[in-house]
Formats: sequence, structure tokens, C-alpha cells
Amino acid sequence: MTLRPVARAVALTAIVTLGSLPLSACGSGTSGGGGQANYVTSKSGISTVPKGERKPVGLIKGETLQGKHLDVADFQGKVVVINAWGSWCPPCRAEAPYFNKVAKEMKTKGVEFVGLNVRDGNKGLSKAFEDEFNMAYPSLYDPTGKLLLSGFPKGTLSLQSIPSTVVLDRNEKIASRALGSMDNSKLHKMIDPLVKEK
Repeated sequence: MTLRPVARAVALTAIVTLGSLPLSACGSGTSGGGGQANYVTSKSGISTVPKGERKPVGLIKGETLQGKHLDVADFQGKVVVINAWGSWCPPCRAEAPYFNKVAKEMKTKGVEFVGLNVRDGNKGLSKAFEDEFNMAYPSLYDPTGKLLLSGFPKGTLSLQSIPSTVVLDRNEKIASRALGSMDNSKLHKMIDPLVKEK
């Protein structure tokens, strides 16, 4: 069976479009993080920066989905896990139980979790997501992606897709990043070495 030229063009366009979609993420949040960054990406997809080469995170503060003020700088001295998510994103829904579980486990070890709810124009849907998963930590509401862009200086590991996760060391420096959906094992690979750091 041969395809007519128009049908062939439509089929080719569909294949190219599908092939260009991210496999483990819902979409791009920002194209930030350009420039030279001295980091290593493991087979698990986790990128890490050696302690002496880390850069400080930018300003990440604002109003949470529950209407409270939150400033990541207030967590100085703690390891901070920042997860970018959207209520419309299936991988975000898949990883939410893991984040909740690990957040509860690591709270007593000096680890704080902060969600960054991006590209959600309807705050009601975001709150429903939090309620459905009974989230154990707050999420900043960032519908325009402003915090996503301003929080990560050029040349650092940034939150580049939804979902993605960045972990800050106890000195508010960007230590590791993973793009795509996470589970318990990957979260611990990012967090545990930073908890042990002196």
C-alpha cells in the first residue's frame, strides 16, 4: 500500500512531532541554566555539582497555594528539595506519593521540601492536587514561571521541565538536579549525600 503525497506528509509530520516530545516530562518550564556548568550526570539521570563548585540559588519566595508567605532563604542550614510540578502533568501525579513519603521521612534529618506549582492558571486545580495527595509540604504558586526563571542563575542546574527537582545543600547552593519523574530511590540518591555533608 502506498500513501498519497498529502497523507505521507501528514504521517511524517506526526512522527517528527511525537519524536520531539520529552519522554519523561510534561513540558519545558524554562530554557535557563545555559552557559558552562561543572556538573556530572549519572546513569540515573541525576546531575551533581562538586561541593567547591556549587553556586547559590537565586531568590525563591512568594505566596503558597494556601496563601502563606514562604521564602526558601528561611531554610538556611537545611537541605532543601525543590520540585516543579503542575496539576495537569501525569508524571507529577505519579511522583507525588514518593515526594510525600520521603518528605515525612527526612523532616527530622534537617531536610525541607518545597513545591513550585508552575503553569497552572487555575489555583483551584492546584489546591485539589495538594488535597488529593495530602501533601506534607507547601508549594509556591508560580503560574507564569517567574520563580522558575529568577531562582536559578545562568550556568547553574535549573528546573528546566515539568516535573523536575533541584536539591540545595545546607548553604543554599545548588547541589543536584533530576529532570523527569522521581521515586523514593532517586530522591534518596540526591538527598542522602547532602545530609551527610559537614
